[in-house]
Amino acid sequence: MAPTAEWFKEWFNTDYYHQLYSDRDEVEAARFIDLLLTRLQLPANALLADIACGRGRHSKILAAKGFDVTGIDLSPENIAFAKQFETENLHFYQHDMRLPFWVNYFNCAFNFFTSFGYFRTEREHYNAIRTISNSLQPGGLLVLDYLNVHYAEDHFTDKAEKNIDGVSYHITKWHDETHFYKKIVIDDKAAAAPLVFTEKVAKFSLGDFNDMFAYHHMQIQEVYGNYALGNYDVKKSPRLVIIGRKMTK
Repeated sequence: MAPTAEWFKEWFNTDYYHQLYSDRDEVEAARFIDLLLTRLQLPANALLADIACGRGRHSKILAAKGFDVTGIDLSPENIAFAKQFETENLHFYQHDMRLPFWVNYFNCAFNFFTSFGYFRTEREHYNAIRTISNSLQPGGLLVLDYLNVHYAEDHFTDKAEKNIDGVSYHITKWHDETHFYKKIVIDDKAAAAPLVFTEKVAKFSLGDFNDMFAYHHMQIQEVYGNYALGNYDVKKSPRLVIIGRKMTK
C-alpha cells in the first residue's frame, strides 16, 4: 500500500502511533536537551519554538528550564492532549509548519526526532524552512534533528514485529533513491479489520539542508552525529543534528 500524499495527517493523529513509539528514551531526550542548552547558551528569557511538537514531550522539558516555549503541531489530537500541560511559559497551537506563523519572534526553534521530510514536494519542505526562518529573530537559532541517510541505509532492517498491550504491529520497510518507507499493519481485536499506515521520509543529506537553509537566509553553524553531540561522520553517525543561524541583514 503506497503512502498517501499527506499520510502523516492521519497516522500521527492516532493513539496507535504513540503506542508504537512509546519506547522512546525519556532520559536520553532530557540529556540531549541539556547538552544542547549548554552548547547554545540561550538567555534566561529566551523565546523557544518546538516545531512538530507532538504531544509536547520536548516542550515540557524546555519549559521546565524556565524558558517561554511555544509548541506547534499539525495534529489536533496531539495539541488537545498537550494543552493539559500549558502554563504561563508553555503554550501549544495546532498549526501546519508549511504555513506562516509568528514573524521575527523566537530566539531559537527546535525540530526533534526526524519531524521533517514528510511532504510530497520540494517546495513544501522549503516552505517549512521558510516558516521557521521567518519566525526567528535575526541571529536566532534552529536545531534540526534528522536521521543520517547513509547510516540508515547501511543499518537497514526490512521487517519487524511488535506486540504492545495486545495490539500487534507488523512492520515492513524499504527504500528507493529518494525516500525511506515503512508499512505498518495493525491487528487490534477492538478494530473491525487490520489497519494499514505507510510512512514516507525523504533522504535529505547535509547538502540538501544546507541548500534549504541558505535559500531562506540561514547558515549552518554546527553539525553533530548523535544525541551526545559527538562529531558527525557521514557513514558512522546515526543522527544528523544541525544547528543553523538566521543571518542578520
